[in-house]
Amino acid sequence: MSILQKYWGYQRFRPLQEDIIRSISSGKDTLALLPTGGGKSICFQVPALMLEGLCIVISPLIALMKDQVEQLRKRGIYAVAVHSGMRRDEIDVLLNNAIYGNIKFLYVSPERLQTELFIARARQMNVGLIAVDEAHCISQWGYDFRPPYLNIASLRDVFPTVPMIALTATATVEVQTDIADKLRFGDDYALFKNTFARDNLSFVVRETENKDQKLLEILTKVRGSAIIYVRSRKATEEIAQWLNRKRIPSSFYHAGLSFEERSQRQEEWIKNETRVMVATNAFGMGIDKPDVRLVIHLDLPENLESYYQEAGRAGRDGHRAYAVILYHKSDIANLETKVEQAQPPFDYLKVLYQALANYYQLALGSGEGESFDFEMHDFCDRFRFNAVEVFNGLKKLEEEGLLQFNESFYSPSAIHFPVDHTKLYEIQVANARFDPLIKMLLRLYGGEAFSSFVKIDEGVLAKALRILRTEVVDMLNHLHELKVIVYARMRDKPQVTYILPRQDAERLPVDRKRLEERRNLVFSKMKAVAAFAESRSRCRMQMIQEYFGEDTEKTCGICDVCIARRKKENLKAYKDLREEILVVMKNEALSVEQLEQRITPEDREMFVDVVRELVDEGVLRYDDVWRLVLSS
Repeated sequence: MSILQKYWGYQRFRPLQEDIIRSISSGKDTLALLPTGGGKSICFQVPALMLEGLCIVISPLIALMKDQVEQLRKRGIYAVAVHSGMRRDEIDVLLNNAIYGNIKFLYVSPERLQTELFIARARQMNVGLIAVDEAHCISQWGYDFRPPYLNIASLRDVFPTVPMIALTATATVEVQTDIADKLRFGDDYALFKNTFARDNLSFVVRETENKDQKLLEILTKVRGSAIIYVRSRKATEEIAQWLNRKRIPSSFYHAGLSFEERSQRQEEWIKNETRVMVATNAFGMGIDKPDVRLVIHLDLPENLESYYQEAGRAGRDGHRAYAVILYHKSDIANLETKVEQAQPPFDYLKVLYQALANYYQLALGSGEGESFDFEMHDFCDRFRFNAVEVFNGLKKLEEEGLLQFNESFYSPSAIHFPVDHTKLYEIQVANARFDPLIKMLLRLYGGEAFSSFVKIDEGVLAKALRILRTEVVDMLNHLHELKVIVYARMRDKPQVTYILPRQDAERLPVDRKRLEERRNLVFSKMKAVAAFAESRSRCRMQMIQEYFGEDTEKTCGICDVCIARRKKENLKAYKDLREEILVVMKNEALSVEQLEQRITPEDREMFVDVVRELVDEGVLRYDDVWRLVLSS
């Protein structure tokens, strides 16, 4: 508890967190299944600080790794990340620091575990805990299978006595069993599962001919911060612009924006300077904004796992929130088409893989661990490919463990001094031109640059030295050539990383049987989404719980199906409440909260639903200051 208070400022743990921490501290392998927003990271970060040695954290998401490293450093905890897209010399320095320095958390992408460099250095590390984040990625029965995750178990050979914790927000019973098996958990491993039920989250599905109008109605009725998920980048921009014209402050977010644009928009939304974020599924991972009142999907998701994660970003503060799907009958056929497109045939994968080799001019057996900028439009123009097909093909090659494709990769500029202070002073004396820059680097970024890479900002340096940014970049490049510094320039483009050396495209090491099994699995998950959307008789929370293997007879009472059932069963009470609301509203304008205080309904859910129905019918409307008034 003292560690939780010291570093996070919390007075108590969330449900299951303390039990999970005790399990790990006792040396048990542990599988923790905590829904989105359940505080998974604390479950391994707190025990890691209690145990001796460093904690190796395996995570597939570079953005999430960077975010967690940044958060830990802000709390005074030394953490670093090693992932695809980094230079070999940068990785070399960070791994050395993990052996000889004071690093407590080493975040590693799963494909890096395969490299000889990592394995050799890992054997010299004092490791106290291994944490596997997004553990469902290890199972081919999961919705986001990644073959490099299968190599995690090899760490057992290097650290046979070190406990391991696997964490995920979404895993069916089959996937849970697979995780424990693939990670070689002991027979006495501990399993902790929080319920998938969310008492404050109301799931709603609306079939409509006019999504725009229904979207506007919902945003008018449900106040507060919102996320709208759509499938295409173009749609994010168009819908955000349309909402702004309707005087609903909105922004858009997708992987095609620059790092600065994404960061600024995200920050404005978190601070409630922008009410609505219209985004692709590139948005939301790692963002802990508790007061999101509304998550709307304008396109059907491909599986219930990703839907539950995205919908679960609403209402993390425990107050009422809504997860809404708006769909048209044609959307189910469109979803089937999209899922079909996302399963390219083997022959297409061979052609795409060969085109990539030609694009980067890679010889057979070369390229292992190397990362390259990827320009989608240029690639498609050169080889006459369709961009959607290329995207799906790259994702499938990634799924098969041949390469990794990052749609949005940002790495700030960084430097490292590979020379000692004495040598650096000699260089300053001999090269007067570089002396001001070296002094400024030392003043701004301190002695850490001698032991590790530090982020730099060429613009800040230029301003401090009163010279042009281009001059700073030229001098940094020159110092890099002289081997006075190692200068890693900023990168902000999509990246392709070769996990395996470049293969012969005609003999591509792809498991054909697994491809077919994955295809069938993806279609079964898509049908579960369609069934969820089309159902009008079953509690939606119950359906989600059942999907994840959680049997319950309890209904949520707050989803659209439960509310419709309650209305039918209590028709007289419903009508009486409706008449009472209309009587009260005859003489004055009231906010929903004021109206509720005036009436003090016995059934609050029924009250909310009656108000919603009256607004839907146009009997009541909201005025400019969000008060309810009778329509004229």
